Amino acid sequence: MSTRDFTSRVLSIVRRIPPGRVATYGDVAAMAGRPRAARAVGNIMKSSGRPDIPAHRVIAAGGKLGGYGGNESMKRALLMAEGIVISNARIKLNKYRWKAFTESKPRRARRR
Repeated sequence: MSTRDFTSRVLSIVRRIPPGRVATYGDVAAMAGRPRAARAVGNIMKSSGRPDIPAHRVIAAGGKLGGYGGNESMKRALLMAEGIVISNARIKLNKYRWKAFTESKPRRARRR
């Protein structure tokens, strides 16, 4: 996969993160087919600067906010405006993490 293909996949994935949800740089890298390219995802987010890319929804491992191009307070404000609770500079991943593959499929009813 070329760098251009990877960048296109990353941007496509990030566009799909719904409001009120987050994904880590590693999550996005894995979904784009390069699970060890979290740093590359960060660089793509930093340089995209496109209004159609919700880069603020991509966070660091462990729920840390990450840099957001040096404007972490803006990232915090955008996430809080979407209803995400930030405590001690972290987001609870078990509550707000976007799981693209499980949320896009309808849930099956459990058999008893």
